[in-house]
Amino acid sequence: MGRGKIVIRRIDNSTSRQVTFSKRRTGLLKKAKELAILCDAEVGLMIFSSTGKLYDFASSSMKSVIDRYHKAKEEQQVLSSTSEVKFWQREAAGLRQQLQHLQESHRQLMGEELSGLSVKDLQNLESKLEMGLRDVRMKKDQILTDEIQELNRKGNLIHQENMELCKKMNLIHQENMELYKKVYGTGESNGGANRNFFLPNGFTIVEDFPVPVHLQLSQPQQQNQEMAVTAVTLGLQLH
Repeated sequence: MGRGKIVIRRIDNSTSRQVTFSKRRTGLLKKAKELAILCDAEVGLMIFSSTGKLYDFASSSMKSVIDRYHKAKEEQQVLSSTSEVKFWQREAAGLRQQLQHLQESHRQLMGEELSGLSVKDLQNLESKLEMGLRDVRMKKDQILTDEIQELNRKGNLIHQENMELCKKMNLIHQENMELYKKVYGTGESNGGANRNFFLPNGFTIVEDFPVPVHLQLSQPQQQNQEMAVTAVTLGLQLH
């Protein structure tokens, strides 16, 4: 029957923890020594117990191992920085190439630098221009259609408002006429003269009533005779 799997966690019991530390420390130091001998590796191992006691192993000397570690770490950082710089340099070069390609395509679409293109390339360019022009026209037609619809909608609203205003004006006119009839009656009973009536809301009603004019012409001699007869009559009355 095999051994059960040990759960890797802190051992609460101090005695068991110390026993486990001693066993595993001895095994770890043994493995480090074997690794250095079998593989010709430079190994440095340092262990501090929970009480602060140091246990170490070095295949040559601990100082040389530490110095070599610091040197390798610095070289690794430099290589990492260099790799990052090279990465961004490659990214910048790729972006410059894309920009150059886009500028070249733009100039060709504008009808420039066409000397190096073949017939097939020119046909492809022509197709792109036709497709682009069709899309532009469709977009323009759509915008114009939307603007026309908006103008029609606003025109309908203005027409409805005008109709409402006309209805209100007609109602006001009818009310003013009714008020005029109540106040002044009909026009025939007022001597046939022209009148301006000032009603509420700033409206003025002007009515013209026809006045018949009768003209009579008399002869000058007949008028003189009548005046003479009148004078004689007055003279007799005075005497």
